Amino acid sequence: MSDSPPSGPPAPRPAVELPVLPAHPEGDRFGRDREALRLPPFLRRQVGKGEAVRGVRQLMRRTGLNTVCEEARCPNLAECFENRTATFLIMGRDCTRACGFCAVGTAIPRPLDPGEPARVAQATEELGLDHVVITSVNRDELPDGGSAHFRATVDAVRARLPAITIEVLTPDFCGDLEAVRRVADGPLQVFNHNVETVPSLYARVRPRARYRWSLDVLAEVARRRPDVVVKSGLMVGLGETPAEVFALLADLRAAGVQIVTIGQYLRPSLRHVPVVEWLTEEAYAVYRDHGAALGFDHVFAGPFVRSSYSAAEALRHARGA
Repeated sequence: MSDSPPSGPPAPRPAVELPVLPAHPEGDRFGRDREALRLPPFLRRQVGKGEAVRGVRQLMRRTGLNTVCEEARCPNLAECFENRTATFLIMGRDCTRACGFCAVGTAIPRPLDPGEPARVAQATEELGLDHVVITSVNRDELPDGGSAHFRATVDAVRARLPAITIEVLTPDFCGDLEAVRRVADGPLQVFNHNVETVPSLYARVRPRARYRWSLDVLAEVARRRPDVVVKSGLMVGLGETPAEVFALLADLRAAGVQIVTIGQYLRPSLRHVPVVEWLTEEAYAVYRDHGAALGFDHVFAGPFVRSSYSAAEALRHARGA
């Protein structure tokens, strides 16, 4: 199965190069210099502190739950926790993959916890959420990739909170469309699956994933659930070219994606793939304009944008469009 994008007309190239700042220290070909972890001033954010942040963390520990905000070291943690929002990370803290960009731990996972769906529903209610995002680690060792557990969590939240809007951010389930349908057929409003990066960088950034799997996941949900908003996201600054991003956006639109998120890749540690460049606001504006021209309902692009960041706002934009 090839990672090449679907055939079609070539993506247009930008008239000028995108305005970016180099990230590698001079002479650091492989990005091993610790200076490569130093962020430019416009990318530095407050570390999560304060009573509201502690309250969300205490709730998660008391209920035995995890958040992707903490496990993936999200730069928006303080802002989201202060607003008493969080993205639940189900099926454990250990992932069966070792993607080059991700801070989530890799290990042999523990068995699924059958009580977790009910606890996610309980914590969602305690947080007073109107919109909840549920994501997971990859559980490639399970025959269904964990899709039945994912669906049970969605069902538990809906049963406890009938009026809430539910967004899922799923793995690719190794291209198993039956597993995709199991989750997509649940009582949800948004189905999100991230392509993460352009096809040419998959071998380095997502070696156990396939670009074709991700497009098939998104296209299947768009076909099967026209009432659900389909969403995807990618990181920039990994060495992709503007033309590759344009081609990726065209693929997503052809697959039926309505919302796209584009954010700066931030390197979690020296063990992860280096940042090649820091994008400026002008660069994100180019991608937003291009996405709008392709017909997306909403293109949410900026240095701190993440797939579940301001998810309720993104949904409102899409519905308005």
